[in-house]
Amino acid sequence: MRPADAVATPALDIVDAGKVYQQWQRTGRARDIVQNLLRPQRRTVRALSHLTLRVMPGEFVAYAGANGAGKSTTIKLLSGILLPSEGTVRVLGLDPAKDRIALMRRIGVCFGQRTELWWDHPVITSFEWKRDVWGIPGPTYRRNLDMVTQLLDLGDILHTFARELSLGQRMRADLGMLLLHSPEVIFLDEPTLGLDVLAKQRMIDFLRQINRESGVTILVTSHDMDDLEAMAQRIVLLRDGEKAFDGDFASLRRAAGAYARVRVRAPGPAPQVEGATYLSSQDGVHEYAFDGAGRGVQALLGSLARCPLVQDVEIGKAPIEDVIAGLYRAWREARS
Repeated sequence: MRPADAVATPALDIVDAGKVYQQWQRTGRARDIVQNLLRPQRRTVRALSHLTLRVMPGEFVAYAGANGAGKSTTIKLLSGILLPSEGTVRVLGLDPAKDRIALMRRIGVCFGQRTELWWDHPVITSFEWKRDVWGIPGPTYRRNLDMVTQLLDLGDILHTFARELSLGQRMRADLGMLLLHSPEVIFLDEPTLGLDVLAKQRMIDFLRQINRESGVTILVTSHDMDDLEAMAQRIVLLRDGEKAFDGDFASLRRAAGAYARVRVRAPGPAPQVEGATYLSSQDGVHEYAFDGAGRGVQALLGSLARCPLVQDVEIGKAPIEDVIAGLYRAWREARS
């Protein structure tokens, strides 16, 4: 049980933070060698702008946005890899830049394209190295090793060289290593990238379990919106380095005006359905979008009841990928 004063302290607290990069521009032409060396052009890139975000202990937050929106930059600020150009960043009440060693003992970071495993050693060697270097107490190490071995199904790969692991196995081993020191907050950048369906589901189930049972605060990024909706209770959307949305997935759908979906099985051409917009047909299944608010469902079913060839009807939510893609398009059109 956390002390009462710790409960009131945000796990993550970003206030009016910005990050600006300077990029040197060179032409790449041989005739411009002297100019590139002595007077290269410099371009200013603003990765984050006036970002304010608060996450309380125990929250599971999805952090999403298009490529270049600032997701990875935010995680690097929170973990002390980068310094903010402006504003303040606090994790568990600590400044990641000034208190990085103390903070790293309380957080975990996993980038999907990188590994902390020793490439030419068995997985267990990397785990034992972390135990010794981090000074993890024996009982804590053994308890966490047993937990991750069981929940992440690592028993068959603990004595396998890291270089011989599949991508899914390596991701599970990296996540297991991440949790050996009992972090209070973990940052995951594309943890399901490249995983097959079963490996992805296992990863999602595990993350939800440690969040629910151990109260671990999780901030996760992914380009797979279905994965994010399956994992998190809250989603933060970035647009060009600024926060564009912060709330639950149901609120996101309402804010985007996302229509529901209905699939109708009927032979022949797509039937005319009042109050619905035709989208596509495949193998006798026709898909429509409709407004599920108010009396939209009753009107839709009444219209379908008057279609004699309809054999089956399936109603569901609009895919979250479509919802967010629609928002991106609207933002892009508004900017142009």
